[in-house]
Amino acid sequence: MKIKYKVIDNFLPKDNFNLIKETIFGNNFNWFYHSDVNFTGVHSPDMLFYFTHLFYYHNQPSSMFFVLINKNLISFLDVKSLIRIKGNLYPNQHTKKENGFHTDYDFSHKGAIFYLNTNNGRTILNDKTKIDSVENRILFFDPSLSHDSENCTDQKVRVNININYF
Repeated sequence: MKIKYKVIDNFLPKDNFNLIKETIFGNNFNWFYHSDVNFTGVHSPDMLFYFTHLFYYHNQPSSMFFVLINKNLISFLDVKSLIRIKGNLYPNQHTKKENGFHTDYDFSHKGAIFYLNTNNGRTILNDKTKIDSVENRILFFDPSLSHDSENCTDQKVRVNININYF
């Protein structure tokens, strides 16, 4: 099935974008280690790892940084109800690798990936369309359909915010 999507560059006003980026790339922002990008439970020496930060989960804010994201990003979306907001930090592991096709949830809903820095990592949709990571770009799509992510090799990290909502 071909996935429908929309990409918007320069999505946020510069001040809003810079506030989010400076905070998330700052020394006081916490990230949490995951040994498996797609939570398959299968661990091997060549498995890539990543870090996440949950801003919103289980119908409530789960981070003191939720207010920042809600005011400077979510308020620019047409959100009726949030499901989850998750930051993803993929470190440069000196090898380019796709992380495996997956769905975020198994029910139809809306999704957006907001890119915080430009790098050679991409989001890959189920029809093999590849969306480049470009800072202040947003990708709208149905994350209940299969999609993939990949790490970067040209920057220290690839950072994005994944938003699931109705």
